[in-house]
Amino acid sequence: QAKCKCKRTRGAFKTDTNPIAQSTSEGGLRCSPNRRTKSIYTPLEQQYMEIKEQHKDTILCVECGYKYRFFGEDAEIAAKELNIFCHLDHNFMTASIPTHRLFVHVRRLVSQGYKVGVVKQTETSAIKASSANKSSLFTRQLSALYTKSTLVGEDVNPLLTLGDLEQAEDVVQDMPNSYLMCVSENWDKQSKELTIGLVVVQPSTGDVMVDCFGDNASRSELEARVLKIQPVEILVPSDLSDPTERLLRTIALSSVQADDRIRIEKRESTQFEYPTAMMTVKEYYSSTSTQTVENREKGNLLVCCSFCSLFLSLHSEIHSRQDAVAEILSSESSVLPSIQALLTRLPDLERGLCSIYHKKCSTQEFYLISSTLSRLCTELQALIPAVQSQLRSDFLKSMLLDTPQLLICIGEKRLSFELFVDLTDFPLIRERKEEIQAVLSDIIEHRRDLRLILRNQSLDYVTVSGQEFLIEVKNSMSSIVPPDWVKINSTKVVGRYHSPFIVERHRRLLQLREQLVIDCGREWINFLQLFGEHYYILRKAVGHLATMDCLFSLAQVAKENNYCRPEVLEHERHIVIKAGRHPVIDMLMGEQDQYVPNDTELQGDGKRAMIITGPNMGGKSSYIRQVALVTIMAQLGSFVPAEEASIGIVDGIFTRMGASDNISRGRSTFMEELLEASEILSCATARSLVILDELGRGTSTHDGIAIAYATLEFFIRNVRCLTLFVTHYPPLCELEKLYPQHVGNYHMAFLLNEPETAADEEEVQPEFITFLYQLTEGAAGRSYGLNVARLASIPESILRTAAIKSKELEATVNSRRYSMWHMLKTLTTLLTT
Repeated sequence: QAKCKCKRTRGAFKTDTNPIAQSTSEGGLRCSPNRRTKSIYTPLEQQYMEIKEQHKDTILCVECGYKYRFFGEDAEIAAKELNIFCHLDHNFMTASIPTHRLFVHVRRLVSQGYKVGVVKQTETSAIKASSANKSSLFTRQLSALYTKSTLVGEDVNPLLTLGDLEQAEDVVQDMPNSYLMCVSENWDKQSKELTIGLVVVQPSTGDVMVDCFGDNASRSELEARVLKIQPVEILVPSDLSDPTERLLRTIALSSVQADDRIRIEKRESTQFEYPTAMMTVKEYYSSTSTQTVENREKGNLLVCCSFCSLFLSLHSEIHSRQDAVAEILSSESSVLPSIQALLTRLPDLERGLCSIYHKKCSTQEFYLISSTLSRLCTELQALIPAVQSQLRSDFLKSMLLDTPQLLICIGEKRLSFELFVDLTDFPLIRERKEEIQAVLSDIIEHRRDLRLILRNQSLDYVTVSGQEFLIEVKNSMSSIVPPDWVKINSTKVVGRYHSPFIVERHRRLLQLREQLVIDCGREWINFLQLFGEHYYILRKAVGHLATMDCLFSLAQVAKENNYCRPEVLEHERHIVIKAGRHPVIDMLMGEQDQYVPNDTELQGDGKRAMIITGPNMGGKSSYIRQVALVTIMAQLGSFVPAEEASIGIVDGIFTRMGASDNISRGRSTFMEELLEASEILSCATARSLVILDELGRGTSTHDGIAIAYATLEFFIRNVRCLTLFVTHYPPLCELEKLYPQHVGNYHMAFLLNEPETAADEEEVQPEFITFLYQLTEGAAGRSYGLNVARLASIPESILRTAAIKSKELEATVNSRRYSMWHMLKTLTTLLTT
């Protein structure tokens, strides 16, 4: 990286390079002031400081002709992050980038967590040259602010050539989710309760999520939501509590990659108060047209009461989706393949529409999105008769008949793709073009006079290096050139001139052309505003297209992998699966290593808890994941990998599996494990599916068994939910005896090949296990961990020592159990006699 060799001046703004907390300050300079301006700063530096004072936490890119410049600390940050050179110029360090590379560098700075502002010139050179203040500094103002979550449309995809439109997916890329989260909290001193509110926005798609919940001292609920949503930016009030701020900072700095870190910005606390927030919303909507407000009220806001909940598709909706998938699989109609072909290789219409709505799209992107929607409208309209006569699914028919009616607004509102070709609706642009044509006509007419002056009837204008209307005269004829002509350039053979008339008319032509660009830009924004009024209608149509695409995908997966249609019941609390398979592992293994199917039977009023034991690597975790995935797929309306399935609708699937600590927050693996279990205990209901994998393994054996036993018994007796509990603790299997109607013991089957007992204890060998991956009734007595040690290539000497020690410990435990059993039998005999 380029290093700044110059010393930083005290006049440069000091900006903290930490993107989480930034501040600036200004120091004085001891240098002599300019005699004319009486200031130690240049006019450009003064202009920069005025803008910087209003945006102290922002890196400013200042447009200066054909480049953008950074000043002071901003220049040093840009030099470091963009690998460009910075140097001392007058009172500030400075660095620059070419104008056409602006958004490339803006994206790089934003990805590192900085807020970037673009300061553009509000005057053009030709127009300024004709104004009264032509000798003054160009006026500039902040035109845009960019952060990680607010790069939309052209900010992400700058202007592209029309040739790029051939590869649609390269023009409007499916960018990763860039959620902006706003966090607010309230502490009730009387009840001692903490309430946290969240608003999450996806600017590139327009999705909004809202949540409000109570939390504990460790902020575990907030942490779970932040880790699940993974926002790229969080806005918090300035009076945020210390525990919450520590949590968010820890999460923000947990990523190894700097560009993956969450950017946190503090705002004035009053902005988070209800009156101020409500006034902001009222002012925003009052500034829009009635039509826009009406359309916005039809917007698709995803409002969540809890991120922990799985949102039910109503029972009827699930069946509608199943009917649609079934018809796609079985229908011989030609209309469905035609629709599937239409949905192939489409650009990201949702993000494209959003960038148009934000007026951030390029002309090429607009053409791509609008022409795609227009084509879909035309082709879907042509399929309407076939849809009405050949399809049976009401869900499919309603979407396919509704979509072209929603898309027809593109044609009805004359949203032409060839903007400014017909100038009937653009009188200002038509007038400007007529003025330009009049000036060009004057210049062409002036050619007659030039031919007479130079005595050359074939004389014509030439253009060299962008200089227009040059009058080319051979050097041998230079004596006849009038003295008031302006020499532009020359070669050894010819000289090139502008007559006074050309000078004046060319200046006027440049002014008109620049004004035309400004006028066209203004009309372009107005045009996008017109298109944006139909945003919610078009987005609904795009939602229909996405749903149909999803249904085709579900049908294709079901057909390729021989899935069955599950029976989904609204009021039953059970999960019954015959020959179920893990949808991912089954596909990865293929036909050569066929996945071993397993049955599942959980009944809310019967055996609702399965205690699963068995050897390490026997397939326990894969099995319980398989049950969860089949349940989710069924509730989506998808077919499932099984021979038969009957699934009751659940209100949530709660899982605790795996091992991880949180060292940054001082929490051990066991603490993390218990926090997750605690959350499940407080959230699960009788209509939930709870999956716990080896709860209690992070502490001593006795404590671990006690915690696992008590927790499982609570789920069986109190919560009464459907439960899958994987454990290596044999005492837990005794719960089957206490609750025989509700608990069943199972294990993953295996073959045990025990070595022959050697006379010499030193020759004892660990057993060898063959995994069968088949769920079988009954509990497994041991976990056979030494078999896994052998598979992991642990040295044989260690395995032999471990086998001897294992037998010693097993004998000790068995002896204690026998003694306890003998004592209990004796006591029983005494009591009965």
